[in-house]
Amino acid sequence: MQNTATPTHCPYCALQCGMNLTPTPQGTVEVTERADFPVNRGALCGKGRTAPAVLASSVRLTSPLVRSAEGTLVPASWEEALDRIAGELRHARVQSGPDAVGVFGGGGLTNEKAYTLGKFARVVLGTSQIDYNGRFCMSSAAAAGMKAFGLDRGLPFPLEDIPKTGCVILVGSNLAETMPPALRYFQELRENGGTLIVVDPRRTRTAEQADLHLAPRPGTDLALALGLLHLVVAEGRVDEAYVQERTSGWEEARAGAMAHWPEYVERITGVSVPELREAVRMFCEPEAAMVLTARGPEQQSKGTDTVGAWINLCLATGRAGRPLSGYGCLTGQGNGQGGREHGQKADQLPGYRKLDDPEARRHVAAVWGVDPDTLPGPGRSAYELLDALGTDIRALLLMGSNPVVSAPRAAHIEERLRSLDFLAVCDVVLSETAALADVVLPVTQWAEETGTTTNLEGRVLLRRQALTPPEGVRSDLEVLRELAVRLGVEKGFPADPEEVFEELRRASAGGPADYAGITYRRLAEGDGVFWPCPAPGEDGPDPQDGEDAVLDAPLRDDDPAREAPGPHPGTPRLFLDRFATPDGRARFVPVSHRPAAEEPDEEYPVLLTTGRVVSQYQSGAQTRRVEELNRAAPGPFVELHPRLAARLGAAEGDPVTVVSRRGRAVAPARITTAIRPDTVFMPFHWPGEGRANTLTNPALDPTSRMPEFKVCAVRLEAAGPAQVTSG
Repeated sequence: MQNTATPTHCPYCALQCGMNLTPTPQGTVEVTERADFPVNRGALCGKGRTAPAVLASSVRLTSPLVRSAEGTLVPASWEEALDRIAGELRHARVQSGPDAVGVFGGGGLTNEKAYTLGKFARVVLGTSQIDYNGRFCMSSAAAAGMKAFGLDRGLPFPLEDIPKTGCVILVGSNLAETMPPALRYFQELRENGGTLIVVDPRRTRTAEQADLHLAPRPGTDLALALGLLHLVVAEGRVDEAYVQERTSGWEEARAGAMAHWPEYVERITGVSVPELREAVRMFCEPEAAMVLTARGPEQQSKGTDTVGAWINLCLATGRAGRPLSGYGCLTGQGNGQGGREHGQKADQLPGYRKLDDPEARRHVAAVWGVDPDTLPGPGRSAYELLDALGTDIRALLLMGSNPVVSAPRAAHIEERLRSLDFLAVCDVVLSETAALADVVLPVTQWAEETGTTTNLEGRVLLRRQALTPPEGVRSDLEVLRELAVRLGVEKGFPADPEEVFEELRRASAGGPADYAGITYRRLAEGDGVFWPCPAPGEDGPDPQDGEDAVLDAPLRDDDPAREAPGPHPGTPRLFLDRFATPDGRARFVPVSHRPAAEEPDEEYPVLLTTGRVVSQYQSGAQTRRVEELNRAAPGPFVELHPRLAARLGAAEGDPVTVVSRRGRAVAPARITTAIRPDTVFMPFHWPGEGRANTLTNPALDPTSRMPEFKVCAVRLEAAGPAQVTSG
């Protein structure tokens, strides 16, 4: 590679911050700021700055590993490893049928990899058993968005709109730690005279930036949203004209909200009536406002309804489908958006098409050159798939995920992985899940390959290769091609990412997530393209629904831009003229509060909630290998209020045991008044005895199939036999 800077994007969160990579004489790359990229404007967090550390050969895998007869993983050739995987997958299919083989993907895979993995599962393996860890990310927000708007895209507007609105309610997001470069948008909002309301049971670094911090009891976000909507109605703040012209289903949703009067909501949530009234005033007085949710309200067994309640608040006040207003979801994983749009989710085909839609099956099957009747139907969701390992599913191919650390009820999922007849893992490092595998394949990572991702705004971006991968490392696309050939499918699985993207364009054409008008050349020449972006001549959103339509005057009839249809500009802002429903109206969905799947009781009197810290990422498989990040965040902890600590007899740093119905975890105490007295918090980045997900509840949302990571009942134990009662 030439010793010049390559503009690309960070491998971590869904901001996909722009950065430059310059090769060094040591064979790695140096990260420098890229001030021209509009999302982060040069800002990078510590994870982004230190990302090249994982490229070091001392950290990452550089040879396939195969489990020996003695039970240890030993180096092997690529031919031996691939032959072993193909043989075991074939054996499982022959012995028990196609659905005996499972495929589990990741929200960090590029669009090309996600697309190819879904195609491989359905065309080569013929299995319906494919899902991915993005199910654990924003699936509840996606389900609620589909119900209300007919379309799911994390943010229906670019981040640049946030500082220009009047008020933002940020629900269950600590973005100061999860995506630090985004915090500036909210700081600029306040500098411009707007206000920020943060909803979080902890007074996080993000909550400290807020004009109003609401600290509800974990699991009660649904009641909180309904209480705010009740006050909107009671105080005469409903935008009646908007509701009549652009929505349907208001009366049923209104009736549900009116059953949640403020004093009742105060008892459920712990948020006072004056705070509820102040939140409504701050949200309703400006001309424009937004609600943004993240994992807090979404990772619940009622997450879809909870997000739906916040959307109802936006609709009742006319804050959706209007400039500088709307509901949006802050996607977590780097390609969490694109990862579910193109086929690695159990019920979806490329272009965000539904797998059980006959027309969608015909379209995609034609692109793939197969009979639509041969495509399997929808399969299990992520947790249900993992729970079936070793029983219905005998062999698993896993890419870009570490469920031993990241899945709820993690000790049980670890047992299920161990019970498989065969497990193959493709990863950059020897993660805790890879360490259980029968075959581990070392694959390229972000700086060593080219591919596209779709960030939280729906902006499709081009990550570019800046470095030649080490000898012995191959791309996931090469792996899938070689396995397809060994399993009897000679064509249709190219290893070149641009060739894959060209097929993805055709497969997505006409679908909700239409990428047909996007090319590598367009992405290389600009700052990304927002989907939907149909090909010229294809039916799709009017280009004037895009950016210029919001902030600038419409084109005149004699404008030269009207003379010939050029490339579609993409759609930075959705829903300005109509929603993606059959009648163009947004739909209110009536919801009512219900308890968490597991409420505190005498045996387990305390609530546990989980989340992230700034210097680690997701399961920590990569960031825990970076010395600088480990110095900042060396291990797990239990955050608890001083009153709770006093009852336990625990001092700062003392080991605390947290016990749920699923297991126990031990970590040092971190005592702070920034958390509710009835709640403890644990970050989920670490394995071993401090593994937070040993404790979490896999109770699933009935619509999204999202597990209830954010709330479960626990008890606390000190080093001795003392136990904590509720307080």
